[in-house]
Amino acid sequence: MQHIRHFAHVVQQFFLTTNCLRGYFLLILYFILIAGLAAIDQLIKLWAVQVLQPVHDIPLIRFGDTDILRLRYLLNDGAAFGGLSQKRWLLVGITAVLSAVCLIALMKYYRRSKFFSVTISMIVAGGVGNLIDRLFRGGLVVDYVDVICIHFPVFNFADCCIVIGCFLLFIFCWRGFPDERKGKLKKQVKDNA
Repeated sequence: MQHIRHFAHVVQQFFLTTNCLRGYFLLILYFILIAGLAAIDQLIKLWAVQVLQPVHDIPLIRFGDTDILRLRYLLNDGAAFGGLSQKRWLLVGITAVLSAVCLIALMKYYRRSKFFSVTISMIVAGGVGNLIDRLFRGGLVVDYVDVICIHFPVFNFADCCIVIGCFLLFIFCWRGFPDERKGKLKKQVKDNA
């Protein structure tokens, strides 16, 4: 573990002392996070295609005779809950535009909040993961997590990144940037004095 910390420190010092990359170290880390999460999504989907597709489903959590959660191979040609089914290019366009908007926001505000940047990175990674499927799997997205007890649509890791990222973005929007909160707090203190 100490070797990993030392390596991370050496890499950080390299980027901080290289004039052309000074100030972009965090942005590079966020792009690495996006690529890493998208890669994890694609590796899990590859596993699902190779292992889960032949057996179709694997029970994970059972309560008595009732399945609660299972891994189930499913190809989805639409969005959540079957929306926009067979609208591949519309979904590709929407995903590409929203991912681009998120990337622009990330590049513009990455220095102001790590929480915001990680949140946006999760959303982009999820979008990229599903976009890869739509482009290279004939418009079909591989889904594999099936929550049976609440009759929820089958989903995947990319969907989790998007949903968690959107939830955290909602919290962020409610609270705002840290420097804005400090400004509001100082104003309130001045007004109360």
